[in-house]
Amino acid sequence: MRKHILNAIQAHAAAEYPKECCGLLLSVGRKQHYFPCRNVSSEPNEEFRIDPEEYAAAEDIGEVIGVVHSHPDATSRPSPRDLAMCEATAIPWHILSWPEGDLRTIVPTGDVPLLKRPFVHGAWDCWQVCADWYKREWGLEFEAFKRADGWWESKDNTSLYEANHEAAGFYRVDQPQRGDMIVMEVGRTVHPNHAGIFLGDDPALPGEDAATFGPGPFLLHHLYGRPSEVIVFGGPWLDRTRLILRHINAQPLT
Repeated sequence: MRKHILNAIQAHAAAEYPKECCGLLLSVGRKQHYFPCRNVSSEPNEEFRIDPEEYAAAEDIGEVIGVVHSHPDATSRPSPRDLAMCEATAIPWHILSWPEGDLRTIVPTGDVPLLKRPFVHGAWDCWQVCADWYKREWGLEFEAFKRADGWWESKDNTSLYEANHEAAGFYRVDQPQRGDMIVMEVGRTVHPNHAGIFLGDDPALPGEDAATFGPGPFLLHHLYGRPSEVIVFGGPWLDRTRLILRHINAQPLT
């Protein structure tokens, strides 16, 4: 990273300490610039969230080619959320430990395993593991749906799965087949808030060890606060099921 940009990032980190600073690396013509942003997180000492209006203003100036933030009184080692959001934004992330001053860059790999990924709502969660399965298995891609943590807890919020599945190409069916999305109610919720991919009697995921116990059917899912996994689908999971959704481009069973 060029010295004048590193100096600008360090000055921003010092000014915001002990809060996390955040900003964007921009490409403007042949030059690169650091664009400092406000951290509008409700817990700025623990995490950051870039002001959306400032993100839009930065895009008016140049191309966003990196996300920058500091780790106050901590190392530059990326957190699970840093890794997840780097993948979600598909651009490099630059992490500055402060006041230590170490800068680390992480880049998206584009190939996050379906299994054993840590839970990060909005990036690595139950919807994302479903979307990633559809992309890898069937070549389907979906828009990056925005969802606030805890949206399922209030009747005043939109029931996201119920409201959006048709626009995303899904329709309801009565009996599942491999590749259908199972939508459930889990925990204290007023809306169906959890989803997984019905795998039928074959739990195999190419290139990954989906170790399971007992006969199927099986379900790939990512439960809040736990690593993604394949489980036997039945019993309480079946009781929690509210929707069985099939995509219009579902591959026919052979």
